[in-house]
Amino acid sequence: MNHYVLLAKEAVEAYIREGKIISSSPDLPKEFFETKSGVFITIEKQGKLRGCIGTYLPTQENIAKEIVSNAISAATEDYRFNLVEEEELPYLSYTVSILSKPEQIKNLEELDSKKYGIIVKTFSVTEPQKTKKAGLLLPDLKGVDSVKKQISVACQKAGINPSKEKVLIYRFTVKKFQ
Repeated sequence: MNHYVLLAKEAVEAYIREGKIISSSPDLPKEFFETKSGVFITIEKQGKLRGCIGTYLPTQENIAKEIVSNAISAATEDYRFNLVEEEELPYLSYTVSILSKPEQIKNLEELDSKKYGIIVKTFSVTEPQKTKKAGLLLPDLKGVDSVKKQISVACQKAGINPSKEKVLIYRFTVKKFQ
């Protein structure tokens, strides 16, 4: 198991078993402490989604803290699922996705649902800096085999009606660790 996944697993297990938020081991590679990035943690139980939460921009001082925070959130705060229980821990698998900085696209030809994740945001013409709703979708997801489908799912997640609301689309790449 690689360092990214092991850190996510240890964070969830310590929190569920003891209510403890772990500190990052100083034995981790230095990029864990020197790099900031958005991170998504996906938890699956026997191949089925059990929780997925993350940040597309960094909210912590480094990737190690971002992984710990988002792993605990994926296990305890994903509104689609109940809190992970201790009995489930042996059956969970983790994916850690490290996101690049999002970049706004100018046209849909710049997208590829296998290569890029997307963020879809609504905006006001009179107040373009004010985001109303936003949805994010990681790249290369099962059942999402086209840009059209990717945008549709991201909009659904955010409650956006693209035929009635103006949207901005951003793309990002992911380094995935399983």
